[in-house]
Amino acid sequence: MNHSNAGGASGAELARLDGHRARLVRLQVEDATRFAQESVLLHEASQLAEAISVRGGQGGRAAELAHRAIAAEFATALRVSDRTVQRRMSAAGVLVQAFPGTLAAVREGRIFRGHVSVIVDEGARLPDAPSRAAYEAAVLPFAEHEAPARVRVFARRVAERFHPRSLQQRHEDAAAGRGVWVTELGDGMAELLAVIPTVVANGILDRLNQFAEHSEDPAMPGGVVVEVEGAVPDARTRDQRRADAFADLCLTGDPAAHPGPAGLGSIRARVHLQVPVLSMLGNGDDPVTLHGHSPVDTDTALRLAGTASGWDRVLTHPITGAVLAVDRYTPNTDLKRTLRARDLHCRFPGCRQPAHRTDLDHTIDFALGGPTRENNLAHLCRRHHTLKHATAWTVVQHPGGILEWTSPIGHTYPDIPTSTVMFKPATDWNDAFAHANLNAVANLNAVATPDAAVNANDPPPFFSRVVGGTG
Repeated sequence: MNHSNAGGASGAELARLDGHRARLVRLQVEDATRFAQESVLLHEASQLAEAISVRGGQGGRAAELAHRAIAAEFATALRVSDRTVQRRMSAAGVLVQAFPGTLAAVREGRIFRGHVSVIVDEGARLPDAPSRAAYEAAVLPFAEHEAPARVRVFARRVAERFHPRSLQQRHEDAAAGRGVWVTELGDGMAELLAVIPTVVANGILDRLNQFAEHSEDPAMPGGVVVEVEGAVPDARTRDQRRADAFADLCLTGDPAAHPGPAGLGSIRARVHLQVPVLSMLGNGDDPVTLHGHSPVDTDTALRLAGTASGWDRVLTHPITGAVLAVDRYTPNTDLKRTLRARDLHCRFPGCRQPAHRTDLDHTIDFALGGPTRENNLAHLCRRHHTLKHATAWTVVQHPGGILEWTSPIGHTYPDIPTSTVMFKPATDWNDAFAHANLNAVANLNAVATPDAAVNANDPPPFFSRVVGGTG
């Protein structure tokens, strides 16, 4: 479809817009270079403070005062807080010393300031230089073509892959610090903070979201809304409904404030995991991922796997990692599940709106003969769905789910499915399969699809990721 942007921009106006775009890009690159130079200067100032304190033969207190004095010197000149400068000095030291690859990339304008904080934050848990170097080598090529919000999820997964201690070990140590705290806020309110495993936290939030959704539109099965004479409409906001349901569940064990189907078992939390099949068989060390969030320790994943009501088997290309198909172990192949597994979020470059909050859009309009199939569908949030249909932005879909967006000026921006990169199998995937327990694979397939003949001597045609939902 040919779109015309609002107002019908002339050729001269588009040329002027293109000039502004080029200037903004140059300014962004210059800002990245200045940021790198500033980081080096601040780090050198920190080293100077260390040298002054050591030469004086004094202890840690003297070193701290030397840093404060230099931070105050810079702060008065820059007209900012000396605490702000001291924090920037500390962050610069981490970047320069621990992440030299990231420093080089931002100095050269290959990544920008926002990428740096994401890469450093997610890689900070890596304890040694070799693991950080391997992490940077994997993350930086991705960061050069993606927005920081998308880089964070990818970087978190990569950091887990290169950490010398297993996620299971670190999870056990971290879980020992779980607890619940209350902070008084005034006006009769308080903040309740719980530090708990991520699968539990996301399960709780999902269940509360379901209570809120039922409160918005309480309906009988089949979508028939129950109207009670004299009933007062629920005027609470979504956050208020979630908070009330949370309080009722904690205090009484039943959501008394919930006006819809309120039995304790009427709504169960949904936890979706992405499990590399080799990890499930004990022959791989790729971390299990809580869908769209963060890695999960293997023991927790296997316990959830044992109680899952259903599984999706996501088949990915052995070389590119692209999602090819999804079938369900408790059958029913569903195109929507395939696309959710592929896209994860809105497919406009840089957007991280999760797939469940987006529209499933026909790349070629259905009204113009566009088919309803995988290679003509993609998730777009409402903002970018509107942008596609109501402005001069256009998009085409290439094999592998790659969307190529074209701006009104004529610049193209490819958007590669994040899952293609995140779930790309290891280079030795074939060897890993050769050593995997193929009988276990055959048994797993036989239970899921008893009518399908599986030869345990034949390696599976595709690398598999098992995506499960449990309540």
